[in-house]
Amino acid sequence: MNTRFDLIVFDWDGTLMDSTAAIARSIQASCRDLGLPVPDDEVARHVIGLGLAEALHYAVPALQPQDYPAMSARYRHHYFSLCEDLALFPGVADLLAWLTGEGRLLAVATGKSRLGLAHILEHSGLGPLFHATRCADECFSKPHPAMLEQLMDELGVAPEKTLMIGDTTHDLQMARNAGVASVGVGFGAHPLARLRAEMPLACVETPGELAAWLKANV
Repeated sequence: MNTRFDLIVFDWDGTLMDSTAAIARSIQASCRDLGLPVPDDEVARHVIGLGLAEALHYAVPALQPQDYPAMSARYRHHYFSLCEDLALFPGVADLLAWLTGEGRLLAVATGKSRLGLAHILEHSGLGPLFHATRCADECFSKPHPAMLEQLMDELGVAPEKTLMIGDTTHDLQMARNAGVASVGVGFGAHPLARLRAEMPLACVETPGELAAWLKANV
């Protein structure tokens, strides 16, 4: 049976898990701990999906490079204090199980660290559903195409048979840079208007709409 896409790559935060508010609050709390200017919600949410160094450079421009380790430590302290209470978006587990049952390969491309992703995959129970993953501390940060290129190479799937799904412009720009189709989800970090400006195949407003689109198009 011919299928439009063989490999579906998901961002994690704001796409599969309802975690964007926790990430933004953790960035802001870390700045308060270190006596730094606190970014507003829009700036703190904008950097979600980037690698930590890239995110800090944008969200906290007053932070000196030598102070990144201290900021990173405070961020991890605040985020890990919140992450046990985070939940998947409704229907995510069923959708991933359906895609697996339909024979699709599933992967994650995330701005999380490998330690952070390993923790949440185990905590959520979703780890066995993914065939490959890439994290920002082992690859170039989004929107560089390296994460997608490495995933496609590892799983032997061509760009035209790969779909990237994410909630930020970083995700959609990475997909374009890799020659991969994309879908934007408007229930995460970036507003729908900004996602639509990147011209993905589709933008959806709810997890239910994402599931319906995938079932009709993959």
